[in-house]
This record gives sequence, structure tokens and C-alpha cells, in this order.
Amino acid sequence: MSEKYKEPADLNYAQLATDILDFWKRESIFEKSVSNREGAQSFTFYEGPPSANGTPGIHHVMARTVKDIFCRFKTLQGYQVKRKGGWDTHGLPVELQVEKQLGITKDDIGKKISIEEYNQKCRETVMLYKDQWDDLTLKMGYWVDLNDPYITYDSKYIESLWWILKQFYDKGLLYKGYTIQPYSPAAGTGLSSHELNLPGCYKDVKDTSIVAQFKVKRDDKSTFLFNSGDEDVRILAWTTTPWTLPSNTALAIGEKITYAQVNTFNPYTYQPVRVVLAKDLVGKYFSEKNKDLKLKDYKPGDKAIPFEIVQEFPGKKLVGIRYEQLMPYIQPLYDVDKAFQVVAGDFVTTEDGTGVVHTSPTFGADDFRVAKQNGIPALTVKDEADNEVPTVDRKGKFIKEIGVHLKKGVEQYNIKTHKPLSEDDFYVKNYTDEDESNPDYKNTDVIISIILKEENKAFKVEKYEHTYPHCWRTDKPVLYYPLDSWFIKTTALKDRMVELNKTINWKPESTGTGRFGNWLENLVDWNLSRSRYWGTPLPIWRTNLIRKEEQETLSHLKCVGSYDQFKEPGWFFVQDDFYLLVDEIVESNYGELFKKFKKSYDHYFNTFINSHELLQFDEVIEKIKSNKINSIGHLSERGVHSSVLNEFLIPASQIIGKIDFHRPFVDRIIFIESIDPSKESFTLLGKGKLLTERIFSRETDLIDVWFDSGAMPYAQWHYPFENKDIFKNSYPADFIAEGVDQTRGWFFTLHAIATMLFDSVAFKNVISNGLVLDKNGNKMSKSKGNVVNPFETINKFGPDLVRWYMIENAPPWDNLKFDLDGITEVQRRFFGTLINTYSFFALYANIDGYVKDEMNTSVQKDLTHLDRWIISKLQTLIVEVTKAYEEYEPTRAARAIQEFVNDHLSNWYVRLNRKRFWQPSQRGELFGDKKAAYDTLYECLMVTAQLMSPVAPFVSEWLYKNLTDNIRDKAKANNTPLRHESIHLTALVKAETNRIDADLEQSMDYAQRICSLTHALRKNSKIKVRTPLQRILLPVLDEKFATRIRSVEEIIKAEVNIKSVEYIDDTSGLLVKKVKPNFAKLGKQYGPKMKEVSAVINSFNQDDITHLEKKGTLTKGGFDIVLEDVLISSEDIPGWSVASEGGITVALDVTLTDELKREGLARDFVNRIQNLRKDMGLEVLDKISIEVERNGEAMTSAISEFKQYISTETQAVSLEIKDNVVNATEVDMDEHVLKVLIRVVTKL
Repeated sequence: MSEKYKEPADLNYAQLATDILDFWKRESIFEKSVSNREGAQSFTFYEGPPSANGTPGIHHVMARTVKDIFCRFKTLQGYQVKRKGGWDTHGLPVELQVEKQLGITKDDIGKKISIEEYNQKCRETVMLYKDQWDDLTLKMGYWVDLNDPYITYDSKYIESLWWILKQFYDKGLLYKGYTIQPYSPAAGTGLSSHELNLPGCYKDVKDTSIVAQFKVKRDDKSTFLFNSGDEDVRILAWTTTPWTLPSNTALAIGEKITYAQVNTFNPYTYQPVRVVLAKDLVGKYFSEKNKDLKLKDYKPGDKAIPFEIVQEFPGKKLVGIRYEQLMPYIQPLYDVDKAFQVVAGDFVTTEDGTGVVHTSPTFGADDFRVAKQNGIPALTVKDEADNEVPTVDRKGKFIKEIGVHLKKGVEQYNIKTHKPLSEDDFYVKNYTDEDESNPDYKNTDVIISIILKEENKAFKVEKYEHTYPHCWRTDKPVLYYPLDSWFIKTTALKDRMVELNKTINWKPESTGTGRFGNWLENLVDWNLSRSRYWGTPLPIWRTNLIRKEEQETLSHLKCVGSYDQFKEPGWFFVQDDFYLLVDEIVESNYGELFKKFKKSYDHYFNTFINSHELLQFDEVIEKIKSNKINSIGHLSERGVHSSVLNEFLIPASQIIGKIDFHRPFVDRIIFIESIDPSKESFTLLGKGKLLTERIFSRETDLIDVWFDSGAMPYAQWHYPFENKDIFKNSYPADFIAEGVDQTRGWFFTLHAIATMLFDSVAFKNVISNGLVLDKNGNKMSKSKGNVVNPFETINKFGPDLVRWYMIENAPPWDNLKFDLDGITEVQRRFFGTLINTYSFFALYANIDGYVKDEMNTSVQKDLTHLDRWIISKLQTLIVEVTKAYEEYEPTRAARAIQEFVNDHLSNWYVRLNRKRFWQPSQRGELFGDKKAAYDTLYECLMVTAQLMSPVAPFVSEWLYKNLTDNIRDKAKANNTPLRHESIHLTALVKAETNRIDADLEQSMDYAQRICSLTHALRKNSKIKVRTPLQRILLPVLDEKFATRIRSVEEIIKAEVNIKSVEYIDDTSGLLVKKVKPNFAKLGKQYGPKMKEVSAVINSFNQDDITHLEKKGTLTKGGFDIVLEDVLISSEDIPGWSVASEGGITVALDVTLTDELKREGLARDFVNRIQNLRKDMGLEVLDKISIEVERNGEAMTSAISEFKQYISTETQAVSLEIKDNVVNATEVDMDEHVLKVLIRVVTKL
């Protein structure tokens, strides 16, 4: 193996990553990083499973970088980090994509395509882009185990979910309820509250709002509202959803709110009217400037409408008042006499509207609740199956009974629409993607408002801007809809969830206490049900035959918690032949299956002791044809014993492990329970029949897909059926990370399930990533054309540059404005500097034959001031970066590493030590000072590579291999730290605190700051650094300050090219300082007191300024002022340039003597010769001769006077000044043009 270090040329970071990937694969580095830590303490990371039915984006690079960083870091710390990957395979994203591909809707499933075929298509589609995800995972260096991933559609995974639900069921945390829930007509399913609160779900919309006039019926209760018998008294109620008005059955008021009755005129029909609304809202509808207008003077069409408040009264006086149905299209099915009255509601306020809330029990949670409390019926109808349904169907469209009347209104009032409307066209939102830009387009809200205007039932119609919830997947508006749903009673453990959340380390903390914490404080029960097809089936079987005593219990239900339950007696699987039989009957295509069924039925009918109670065979066939019987359960409920269907049933135990536990197969599993008809009493369908059994069929609901992902800590291991020890050692997670959109998604479901299942957190540390926006701060979308392709970006820049840019630019939880120019800047500013530093090391190490010897490191006495300083800074860096990683602050770590490399290692240590590497040495005989320089730089590069490896795993690996491949065999033999073939297999370096010299670091910090100020003064005075100056003056803050500066004085003089540093007492009066407030800092701290504190600062005298600089704080005028609160500057003095910053003042003598000018010319000449050497491609140690043509006394004198200096710096064995130089190169020396000839004397 060569002992040479590789010297990079034109490094291609993308190719570098490809080469490293090949190395990782060839040597199984990822696998070794896990297996090498076998038996070590584990660090558990949960991978939030992506869905491979969509392509990965640049934001996934960000998210996966964050995850990868801490797993790599913990591996370096010696933990075993098993990173099990997974795939989220269920849910709306998959189903909607399949429907789009097939050109179908949800209603077509089971008709145009079977459930089995549809789900198979979903199974195929969900992995459509798996190759792209795998490719991104590989190329960006995200280490996750995808050889044995968990997949949420896997039967084992589903079984674990069922087990969890069974635990909840047994704890009484599962229940079924008929409530108003968010429902997405576009997706065809109900939604949970956390889905409704995902980022972007609430959108700003401009809807038609209406203040409707509800006409009061005169009776004893309402008499006080009437003056004589013929007044038109109306109660005003405001709504932003006019489409709910046809379903109104009540008006809600606040009992303690004061209401007013106002005489006025309707602004659309000009008819006189007495309206009732909250007193506090009168000014919203009636202009103060019209209060003195007379009612009798009003003429139809007048813009100024008079009004008169005739009385005020408490809301409780309105309770019980009856009113006429606003839109009398249909009547309630029951309790009509209780409908259309005023009730009290605790949710009514005067913040907006009229102080009266129109109430439709079928379309609002508060409406449903207040109606139930007051016995108000909902407005519903019966469908073909005799089920009670709302006036809007699940497609978001009015039923025909309403549509007929709306169509009539359109025709009667000549409402112009963008197309002819039938009774089936009245959707309550634009779910059919109608062209809203058409000037004649009118949605249903507008049409209803126009109808009510024409009928003198609208008092005010206008556009209203507000937020409205939309489906997280379809981007279409949701409805609040009455649904029979299964719920998890999360509210029962809300307080415990809140308490446990406080133990979690959230990054940022504000997300844990705010977005997530507030969410928990306002938690509602989790709507688990989804009325879809591709997903985890709800494991609950139900019978429609319920004993009277079962009404308040769950014994008419069976919750299955394991597949082994199906092995118990009573569980059967309905075979395909039964459904083929049903098809035969429906199609009147009677075959062998029909004959078998008839034979079995006839036999049972003829032998049954009470056969007169059974349906005739023809009746059974007719009901099957009409779809009133389509299951074995339906037959049983009508007295047909399951023995008739023995041909179509097999014990469920025979199919365990053979069937897919998705619909429709799981729906074919039934449970048959024998009953004693003489002892049992049933309700519902069994009434009047002599029944000897009851059938339990599965509730057809699927479960919320977020439950799938939230259950992954358990289901990924098929817990509790397998891997109990593995689960025990990997629960809860030490760390998770996902986007902020998961706060109320995956983060919530993980937390909720863990709390309810084990009274535990699911994760201890969590990073909630912000959004990745375009460079202008806009959300990326294909329609805007601002999407960044992650593959193109990685292929162009290489993965590490992208990873580093994303992490160093801003903390992961802040929104990132992604700019490709920023990556270029990272390449130039950090990676370029690091690679150049390594290249410098490799170049001179190869020249001098330096090879790292782990068994023979430089001793303390050989270390220079700069060596000890950079080593101290390195140890401090280790402490700082380790702490940042441990506190889940990757940006802080990256910035610290970057600052160390740029400002300390490259720009200070290497630059100031160049001569130590340039000076000749005998090959193979490195010792003392020069070996110390190499050892020190080597150590810095090695530690930097390791510390940066979690963020930049490829470049760090490349750097590590370049530094160590030439000593690997020796390191293995000696069992030293560099024996490992990969940096990702090494043990994290620990800071050697005894090597930290805080005083030295402080001294060098002073030196850097003094040099920075001096460079700035040179620039302002337009004096180049190569031109030496005589001196700088430093006001002494205290003796300790002076001592520290003296220890680094030689470094300062060399760096800024001055002859001496002089110290003066700050009280000498030589320097006059000025102070002014630092408004940027003070504004945040003092706010309204800004003017006062500024006046105090402006009053500072020289003693105040000196005290503040020395002590760092000053109390004056009642304010505690610190140094950062002010900006201190110094006035220039003749012949000097002065600058101050952070308590340090530098005065630079800018007087240029002839001697200083000559030395400056000599230094410039050296610079030009070195550039010519580079242009000639000369090696560092190549010797040259220089001939210079005489040109001007100043230049000639400078070269002659500093001949030895020039020769040494340029490796020149001779330097001659001649009157004429042939074949010379012209060299621009600013004020001079020299002709120079360089010849190579010795080529190495």
C-alpha cells in the first residue's frame, strides 16, 4: 500500500459520493455499523414510513438528513442503532390515485370493478415509485434497513393493529356513536379531527353569506313582539353556509344576551318589517347616520333606510317562540310539532352575525347537540333501503326532494346559470370542478340566496371571507355530516397525554407546548372509522339481533385481537360459491349452485318444526334479487338457518394464513352463535321470528390510516405475537423526526396509542421539521414551476453539499428558503476550504514523506504557540459539537465545525504556519517542530472529518480514507483507533480537557479581532497588507489584557505586517471615543422605554465608556447597560486611523516611510514571482533563477535591498538585475511594469 496521500484535483462531489457508495456496499459498512455494536446499549429510532405511491421531493432530502444525522452520531458514540425502514401503504392517497388511474369514483367500486380487483390495484400502485425512493435513500446516504421493512398492508402488521384495538376495546375505549363528523364528499369518507388540522387544511375562502328572515308565528309566547295583528315580525339569523338553510329546524339564541326589535324595511323587497337581533349587533346592519330618518318618509329604492328600535329584552324571552319553516320543501319525519322553534344555545355569541344561530341538526356539531337537548327533530328522509338520511347525500349533493324545489326556484325567478340545472345538479360545494370563471356560474349558496331574496326571506346577502376546512388529500371542502362511526375515547386519557407530553424533548420547544400541547388540551375523541376499501379492516363483528339486556353492553359485538381467535368454534368463512350463487339469482341465470341451494332450503323448510314462520323459497329469491338479502346474516335474521348454507361455509381455522386480511376477504368471515328461542328475547330484525342462531358480521369500516402509522412501534415487530425481547429493548423511541405537518398526524397517533396502551410516551426526543420553500419563500408546487428535483440537485452538487446546506442554513424546524446558489456558496465557503486545507497537507506531507504514526505523536515541548492554540480550539470544538448533537441541534454543530475550519484552521493556523511546511527537511527524518506541525494539522483534519460525518457522511469518509488508508495495516496490527476501514465504524473522539487552554484561546481571540480591525483600517486607508507599517497602538483595558496580547504579539505583527505593537493607558487622552445606542438590540429589550434608555447612553462621558469596556456592564439612569447595548467608535487622530469593536480599540499608524515602501515593493515582487511559478506548473521545491530588467530607482532599490528575502521566499538560487532581459515576461507591479525571466535550475 502506498504511503502517499491522495492529492485531489478538480474534485467532483457527485462522483466522490458514487465511489464512496461503492465502497460502503462492497464492504457492508452500514451492516457493520450495526453488527459491530452488538451487545452495546441500543438507541432506538422510528422511521416514519413514507408512501411510495408518490415521488420523493427535495423536502424529503431535508427530513431524511435530519434523521440520518443523529443515528450516525449515536453510532459513533458506541450505541447500536437499528434503523428499521417501512412503507405506509394504506389510505386516501393510494385510493384516490388508483381511482384517477382507472377513471372511476368510489361509487364504481363493487360495480364496475370488484373490491378484490380494486384492492389488488391499490397493492400494486402503492409501490409504484419504490425504486425512486430506494434510489434517493441510497444516493443521499440515508442509512435505513430496507432489507426487512415493515409494510402496513402485511397481514402480520394488521394483526398487531387488531391486538391494540382489542386492548382499547377491553378497556372500554372503543365505542360507536352517531354524531356530526367532518366528511369529505370528494374522498367519500369521514375524517378525524387531527386530519382536519393538518397544515393547509383550513383555507381562506370567499363565500356567500346570508342574513335570513325567519317569520315569527303569533301566539301567546310571541305576543310581545307584535303591536297589532298584521305586523311582519322576523328573527334574523346569519350563516356562511346558505346550503344548510333548507334543513333548518331551530334557531338558537343566548339567554343572557340582550336583543332588540327594530322597525325598518327589507333592502331587497322594500317591504316594512320588524326584525329581531342582538342589541350589540344593531350597528352592524343599521347605519348610525340613518337613526333620525322617519319611517313614514321612506320610499322604495332609497339607499338610506330608516330604522327604529322599539324594544329591548333578554334572550330568554325568545325561547319557545315558533316560526314558519324558511324553505318548506319537506317536513321532518317525526316530532314535527317540536320543529321550527327558538331554543337556548350556550355557543351563541355576539362576536359576529346577528346573535341568532340558524340550526340544522344534521350539519353542525353544536346544532346536533342543542337539538338533541331540546328534542328538536332533524330534517331527514328515508332512502330506498328505508334508512334515515340527511338532505345532502354523501357526494355533497342535495337529494332530489330538495333539488326539485331549487330547480323550480331557478326557473321561477329566471336565475341565469352557466348550464341547465336538473334536480341532480345542486351540489353544496363545487365537487364537480365546474368552471367558476364563467360569468354565469352560480353555486348553490348563491341560488338559495337569490330565491330567498325574491321571497322576502333575505335581509342581507354579501361575500364573506373566512377560513374553511378542506380535505387533506383531495383539497376539496369538507362537510359536517351525521355519521355512524367508531371512536377511540381519547378524551378519557387527555390529561395523562398532556402530562406525558411535558416529558418529551421537543425541537423546537414551542411546537411541543404550542401546536401539539394546545392540540392535546382541546382533544376530542378520535374518529376511527373510514368508509373506504383499501386499508386495515376494523376488527369488530356485530349482530343485528340484540338482546334487551345488551342495549347498554357490548355483548352483541365481538372484537378480534388475533387471528388465532378465528380458530375457535363458531367462526366460518363464506366461500366464493355463495357470492356466485347470489350473482346467479340476481341475473336469473340459474345453474348448479342454485339447484344445490334450493335443495338444501326445501329440505330445511320441510323438516323445520315451525316452517310456517319461514319465508317461502320464492320470497327468499325475490329479496335476494332486490338486494334486501345479500348475506348469510340477512338470511339468518329472516329465520333461515345457516345449516342450509353448509355447502358455502368452511371453518375459519382452515383459512388462517391463507387469505389476505383486507376487504373483501375479511368481510367473508362470520361468527355463528346458537341461541335458545324459548329463553331469548330480541329486538330489531328478529322480532316475530323464531330464531335459533344469530350471525355476527364484520362492521365494514376501515380504520384511520394514521392509526396504521401510529401503531408502528408495535406492529413493525409483529408485537406481541413475535419479537417481544426486541420490542422491549426498542421501546419507546429515543428519537423521531418528521415534518411539522405530522404534529397532529403521526406524532399525535404515536403519542395517543402509547398513552392508552402502556401509559407511556412513544418517543423521548422529536424534531418537527419546517417546510422547504422556494428561494422566494413560496410553497413549492408543480403548477408554480418552482419544484426542485432532488435527483438532479444531488447529481449536480453531490449529496453532502445539499445536506450541509440544508442543515447549516437554518435549524431544521425553521422554514428553509431553498436556493441552489446557497449550495454553490457552501461548496466555495466550507467544502472548498476544507479540501484546500487537506490538499495543502497532502502536498507537503508527500514532499516530506510524512506518515501518521499513532504510536509516536509529537510531545508537548515541540508544540508551538499556534499548535497548542489550535489543539485547544479543537478540544473545545469537540465539546461544543458533541453537546449540540446530544441536544438535537444539528445547525449549531454544523456552524461550529464550519467556523473552526474556515476561521481558525485554514485562515489562521495553516496560513500563519505555511513556512513551517515550506522549510526544507530531510525526507524520512521528520522530528521536532515540523513533525509537530504535521501531527497537529493531521489531528485537526481527522477530528473534523469525524465530527462532520453525521451531516456529510461521504466527504468525511473520503477524507478519513485519504488520511488513514496508508496506515491501516499497521493500525490493525497495533489495534489503534484508526484500524477501522470506515469513519462510520470509529468511536467518537472525546475531548481531552487537559489540552484546553482557555487563556490561550482568549489571547488568540484578541489577536484575531485586533488583526481584523487592523485589516479594516488598512482597507479604509487603501494600504495593501504587503506594505509594512510601523506600529499600532492598543489602549490597555487592564494588565491581564496586556499580558494576553503580548503573548501573541509576534503573531499579530506578522499577520498585519507591522513593526511593533505599543500599549497605552486608555486614560491618556490620546484617543477620544464616541458611543451610540445599538437600536437593533435595545428595541427588543426595552420597547416603549427605548427613547429613555437611548438618552442615557448618549449622555455617557469618556469615563463611562472606559468603565463599560473594562467591566462589560454599567448602571446609569436606572438602566443596566451591557457592552452589546452600545456601539463604540473612536475618532481618528492625525497620521493615524482608529477603529473599535467589542471593547477593543486599534489605532494604526498610516505614515509610510521610504523604507516601508521599498519593503512593500519587495513583498509585492515575491507575490508576482510565486504566481509565475504556479503558471509555469512548478513544484514547491523546484529551484529557479530570476533575471529582472532594470526599471526605476524605487523598484531596483527594493529588489537589491531585499534580495535575500526574495530568493528565500521564491526558491531562487540567483536573482540578478540587468539592463536588458531577453524573452522576458512582463509583470504588472501596479505603478511599475517589470520584465522578468525565470529559468528552472533544479526540477524535483
